[in-house]
Amino acid sequence: MSKDFDRWNIVKKGIDTTPIDKIQLYKEREVWWCSLGLNIGYEQDGKGQSFLRPVLVLRKFNKHIFLGVPSTGNMRKRGDFYCAVYTRRNSFNFILSQIRLFDAYRLVNRMTILPSNKVEKVKKALVENVIYRKQEPQ
Repeated sequence: MSKDFDRWNIVKKGIDTTPIDKIQLYKEREVWWCSLGLNIGYEQDGKGQSFLRPVLVLRKFNKHIFLGVPSTGNMRKRGDFYCAVYTRRNSFNFILSQIRLFDAYRLVNRMTILPSNKVEKVKKALVENVIYRKQEPQ
């Protein structure tokens, strides 16, 4: 399947020229529709015309950048590198292996704020399965 990187490049240029006073105000624990773009290989792509995907704000460093975890809509994906979170209104399956730094320019609309215990579940899964994962004997 061929990817339309040219279309993403047009969207990306628009995002990059957003006036600084239009940056979204965000907080930790929020899930936002975020323009992830069109990426290489198995990196998670955004969907639709704006290349959007839900992203959990794990750590806010300043008003411009944050550490986030994207979500997949496929709730059937299981394993050490996924963390399913259910609320009354939403279900998210965070892709732990795709944790990364995001710029606030990529934020489009806030979806929800997760309860503290749900965010702690994601952080615990990150620590246990990604950051400090015990190596299997070879």
